[in-house]
Amino acid sequence: MPRYDHVLFDLDGTLIDSAPAILASYRDAFAAAGREAVVPIDASIVGPPLLETLQMLAGTTDAAVIDTLAAGFKASYDSTGYRQTAAYEGVGEMLQRLVDAGCTLAIATNKRLLPTRLILEHLGWAGHFAAVYALDLFEPRLPHKAAMIARLMQDRAIPHGRAVYVGDRSEDGESADANGLPFLAATWGYGSLSSAEMAPHWRAVATPAALGDAILSAQAL
Repeated sequence: MPRYDHVLFDLDGTLIDSAPAILASYRDAFAAAGREAVVPIDASIVGPPLLETLQMLAGTTDAAVIDTLAAGFKASYDSTGYRQTAAYEGVGEMLQRLVDAGCTLAIATNKRLLPTRLILEHLGWAGHFAAVYALDLFEPRLPHKAAMIARLMQDRAIPHGRAVYVGDRSEDGESADANGLPFLAATWGYGSLSSAEMAPHWRAVATPAALGDAILSAQAL
């Protein structure tokens, strides 16, 4: 039996390279609304929730502006944009290895639920995950990723000592900490943490194969 038999994953920048598709849809949204972004639309903006990112890009919290931009983004991304998403090399094999070893996998992502499910289907991964959680899975919407992980663990009766969270950003590590989970930082993605950003008790893994090794080893993280 693996040391950690419940593996919770972030999605963007951890399992998938979604940046090109996401950035294209942000540009489509601003073009459709006839607005200019106040900060560059580049890979550094990928990761936070949609509305938060749009507020940053638009330089306003005006609900009418943000609603228009959000509708434009969804029209682009949810129809065809998500299909540009690519899996990082070796991730599919790593997921299959964990499943074959008896691990129960779940997603806990800031991404909206609809495109998350579309992407998992597109990549042929939907059957790997026992649960897929997103901030907008619930009404009212969950406030942050730490709360989402807490809800996932409660709903699925996941024991803390048998679970690990995998992500690529400091928010992911802090959300794991808030729930008493060990954190594995995937350093192959666009949000990869620098050594200066890593808390001493977090562990960096450089490849999906190394991630699988870390999860399946008998040594606690």
